[in-house]
Amino acid sequence: MGLREVMSAKSSTFAKQFERNNCTMASVNKVILLGHVGKEPEVRYVDQGVAVAQVRLATSERGYTLPNGTQVPERTEWHNVILWRKLAETVEKYVHTGDFIYVEGKIQTRSYEDKQGMTRYITEIWADELKLMSSKKDTANNG
Repeated sequence: MGLREVMSAKSSTFAKQFERNNCTMASVNKVILLGHVGKEPEVRYVDQGVAVAQVRLATSERGYTLPNGTQVPERTEWHNVILWRKLAETVEKYVHTGDFIYVEGKIQTRSYEDKQGMTRYITEIWADELKLMSSKKDTANNG
């Protein structure tokens, strides 16, 4: 029996066992971003003094040239990052426009109705980890 047959048999056995146990597979919603803060973070305090911060974070993919000479330009993606409690307080004290930060969290999408009654969707990163990699001041002093 060759490798293909062995893998096929194992896959079939797994599928039968999966059906028999009526299992569901776990899913993962994990985001890791490393980028520059695009504008001053917005921090506000909600119920009972709980801090919540919103950070606009830019991540960029470098441009490159294809073998046929076609230029593919740099592409920047903008992310809305939401941070709560201690992370939001840290943002308020230490994070500023131009800073380079590391964020870990999950993607969350919500909807709202605009003034014209249209349903709009917004995708956010709800952070559960933040690291300040370098500040604008550090870059200015070292660059």
